Amino acid sequence: MYAKCGSLDDAGRVFKSLPNRDVICWTSIIGACVKCGQGSIALEFFRQMQLEGVEPSTVTFVCALNACSSVLALDEGMRIHVQVLSSGCISDDFVETALIDMYAKCGSIEEARRVFENMHTHDRVCWTAMIFAYAKCGQGDKALQLYFHMQLHHIEPDKVTFVGVLNACASIAALEEGRYIHLQILRNGFELDDFVRSALVDMYAKCDSIEEACRSFNIGHLCGVVCWNAMIQGFTKCGFGERALELYRQMHLQQIEPDNVTYACILNACASVAALKEGRRVHAKILQSGFKVDDFVISCLIDMYSKCGSIEEAYRAFITSRNCDCVSWTAMIGAFAIHGRGKEAIQLFNQMCQECMEVSDVTFVCIFSACSHACLVNEGHYYFECLTPIYGVSPTVEHFVCMIDLLGRVGYLLEAENMIKNMPRECNATVWSTLLAACKIHGNVEMGERIAERALKLDPDCASGYVLLSNLYAGAGMWERGDGIHRLRINRQVHKPPGCSWIEVHDHVHRFSANDGSHPQIFQVHAELKSLSAEMKKAGYLPETGGFMDALENKGKVFSCYHSERLAIAFGLISTPPGTPLHVVKNLRVCGDCHTSIKFISKIVGRVMVVRDARRFHHFENGSCSCGDYW
Repeated sequence: MYAKCGSLDDAGRVFKSLPNRDVICWTSIIGACVKCGQGSIALEFFRQMQLEGVEPSTVTFVCALNACSSVLALDEGMRIHVQVLSSGCISDDFVETALIDMYAKCGSIEEARRVFENMHTHDRVCWTAMIFAYAKCGQGDKALQLYFHMQLHHIEPDKVTFVGVLNACASIAALEEGRYIHLQILRNGFELDDFVRSALVDMYAKCDSIEEACRSFNIGHLCGVVCWNAMIQGFTKCGFGERALELYRQMHLQQIEPDNVTYACILNACASVAALKEGRRVHAKILQSGFKVDDFVISCLIDMYSKCGSIEEAYRAFITSRNCDCVSWTAMIGAFAIHGRGKEAIQLFNQMCQECMEVSDVTFVCIFSACSHACLVNEGHYYFECLTPIYGVSPTVEHFVCMIDLLGRVGYLLEAENMIKNMPRECNATVWSTLLAACKIHGNVEMGERIAERALKLDPDCASGYVLLSNLYAGAGMWERGDGIHRLRINRQVHKPPGCSWIEVHDHVHRFSANDGSHPQIFQVHAELKSLSAEMKKAGYLPETGGFMDALENKGKVFSCYHSERLAIAFGLISTPPGTPLHVVKNLRVCGDCHTSIKFISKIVGRVMVVRDARRFHHFENGSCSCGDYW
């Protein structure tokens, strides 16, 4: 009772007061610790129980294995597996299922499969556990194979099985298979189950089919908080943060009580469209409700404030949190990184180490990113060399991408190329594309052609390789070659994602796309841009055509193309009082011409303009940018 009511201290007091503690009592306190998220304490009780000579039961083993799963204690789980074998409990279905779950959550999928294959009988529970195991480890294709194999054995799936196989479809964006599973769910009558509906919404959203996600959300009777969370998260994932905010408001109108996951999802939505005022309201709601905020929500608060351009409020959320874990520290380091404050990111990392906080591979992605944005080459080299010997972290592809970006952007192209060749694991197209972007910055056509060939060979369906190479040719005045690469991309039907920007004005988020004509005030926006064009020309502005697409769109125009961030800025200028700072978010990197234009505009109108692109923040004021034209 105490455990289910969240009071582990009271549960512990009752346990300690017992004069005779048998296996049932020990199992109860171990299970209580697991329920309250204290897996390490649960394992301590499990060890103490055996020291006192009490033999574990099958239920005890299940609880102990669940504890291992919760804290990713693989070594401890393997020791318990040995005990299970010697005790003769291995034939118990619940123990075997707990073993599969433990190995999967600890990342040892082959061990999970071995347990599954050695089982005496395979019922629906163990098939479902193995499907979840593959989905959890990112092997959705194998989970689907197992699901169809299960049906060949005439074992009917239940709603838990459907949730697992939908998760598998989501993990590999298998839209057609997901639709087929949806049909089976309809035939079995599970479409109104809250967890199944939320899994359907999540699957369709992760397969970029947001309208099908909406249809699954809207069917039948009102759904619970789990389904609302999935839909809010789906909108955010698909780039519709403003719709996520609207759904959150509807959730309140229908008196659906939010939970920690809701707050995390809506804070992410606020971050995606720079809805700072809405984010502050969500923060206030969390504080007013007396909600017990977990570490993940704290990290989402830090991320929201930093991505909405308020690094000071992000830091305040960080320092006022009593028990920040590795995730929160990493979020704050990442916040400093995207704002170009590399030295502060390194200072915070050193403080994190001094306080004996555990660092993760993601922490180092943020550190290397901070070094890259602030041109801290020596510091980046130092931390990369220390990565494994001092911090015990194996370098990942993401670490190499950050280091190659750092080296490439300062012009160390050959060193960056040698780093790729010496990578301990096979690199992907992203690694080569990062170096290709550096070749474009420095106008190295010869190396760029060689790098582009490798990138496009690894991923011929990725638009960035084509765009970077065509822009490289354009920058060198090689228009025919640029046009050839552009046409090759079109012929192969490789689509470049459209540029989108968001701005929050009067508590409402407005969305603009490149050359957009859908906004109700678009004619006033264009008029403002035309007026600015004349002012900029007087101030000495000349359009930059460093990219092939820019040159193509600019042909015959005086004031460049209407990229989405300029539309958003113009709308902000006509919709807010003079002197009001403007905050804009863009889904792609800001181009050189837009960067130059916004510097001119900030001086002409006398306003601060904060633009967050796909890489970092740009604080424009009085004709200059915080990035120092280094991004």
